[in-house]
Amino acid sequence: MAEHKQKKPIAPRTEMPCQPAEQRRKNFSEVALGYTAEMAKKEAARCLQCKKPLCIAGCPVEVPIKEFIGHLTKGDVAAAHRSIASTNSLPAVCGRVCPQERQCESKCVLSAKGQPVCIGRLERFVADAMLKTPPASSGKGAKGNGAKVACIGSGPASLTCAGFCAAQGLQVDVFEALHEPGGVLIYGIPAFRLPKDIVAAEIDGLKRMGVTFRLNHVGGRTIQVADLRKEYGAVFIGVGAGLPIFLGVPGENLIGVCSANEYLTRVNLGRAYDFPKFDTPVLQGRNVTVYGAGNVAMDSARTALRMGAESVHIVYRRTRDEMPARKEEIEHAEEEGVQFSLLSAPLEFCGDENARLTSVKLQKMELGEPDASGRRKPVPIEGQTWTLPTDLAIVALGTRANPILLEATPDMRRNARGYIETDEHGMTSIDGVYAGGDIVTGSATVILAMGAGRKAGQAICARLANTGK
Repeated sequence: MAEHKQKKPIAPRTEMPCQPAEQRRKNFSEVALGYTAEMAKKEAARCLQCKKPLCIAGCPVEVPIKEFIGHLTKGDVAAAHRSIASTNSLPAVCGRVCPQERQCESKCVLSAKGQPVCIGRLERFVADAMLKTPPASSGKGAKGNGAKVACIGSGPASLTCAGFCAAQGLQVDVFEALHEPGGVLIYGIPAFRLPKDIVAAEIDGLKRMGVTFRLNHVGGRTIQVADLRKEYGAVFIGVGAGLPIFLGVPGENLIGVCSANEYLTRVNLGRAYDFPKFDTPVLQGRNVTVYGAGNVAMDSARTALRMGAESVHIVYRRTRDEMPARKEEIEHAEEEGVQFSLLSAPLEFCGDENARLTSVKLQKMELGEPDASGRRKPVPIEGQTWTLPTDLAIVALGTRANPILLEATPDMRRNARGYIETDEHGMTSIDGVYAGGDIVTGSATVILAMGAGRKAGQAICARLANTGK
């Protein structure tokens, strides 16, 4: 560890400028405003340029972090971008939504003092700077052998697989069920965290590489895995896990109770936030309650505020310390006015004579012994219940595998939880058919899905390098 001896104190982290909370809670413009060139260079200078950079081991797509930051310290943004793009097809996305604090930054030597280099913010700065620069060429990869790859779904796993294969010269067609590519990046993550034009710009980059997007193609309905396999040398399945999980309590069928999937899709993909330009119907709530405490719950709560709610409560069975959402998202939600009803679990949704939601009955909880997840299990406190007024309840408890494609492909093995089984290279039980992302792991992060897409892309390229089959 002698290489890390510091001759002078390391400067504190360079904070990211943001919209003021009172201002941003009323709009869908991006909250975090990004670094200036001066801020980026200052933050990059904090990197120790370790001989053995541990941060790379924390990145699922193995971005050469030391290398790109080294270029930044010299002011060479283009070289920094080339380093990132060598392994990451979506750097502007990752710089915004990856949980770097649990991944690359957690491995940074400086994290021992609680002040790791802001790797994600630097990645975002580099990606954004290059998005403002018109491409000098088509961006197409190496000359290929005519082999073709089909990707089903256009979320982060498929986009990464597509980008990797296209860079190696393969012909790639991406089939998307919805009318706009991007998957969860478009329908799930709000514009105030991930602007739609950023996703569109990243996808345009893939198009310049030769990737073709075919929209309104539903896997298991309008296209079948077996049919694609006859035409393509390999097929990658990255359809995510979009079937919502509900609470299973009385009154859940009342008007005013919906899943986070439905709510966020209407607001984000349907652009309900941009009324009257887009007239997408969406449930409006004055007193909103959100169930769960992950990033999707925070997105739902913060979206509801921006859609005009007077009060928004996160209802969670455990304490703040157990919340799975990113610390930054929790803090932003609280700054904007989201309230936390902790150690509370819904018992029943109550409605009026027209079957419209009016309130929720909650059970007061306490934490007992740890459960299988390692977190202390919430236990009801007998006789302690209370009622919270609500006219819009958003259930954000996670998702499970959508059965449409899986039921249409019965010879593809699934595990006990209903997700696709793959080997260490991402290949399913069907030869030449690969899968990755949430349809394999269950609900996880964007960057983990991208890591799976990259791994499968590597295996596909190795398979098709010579034969094309």
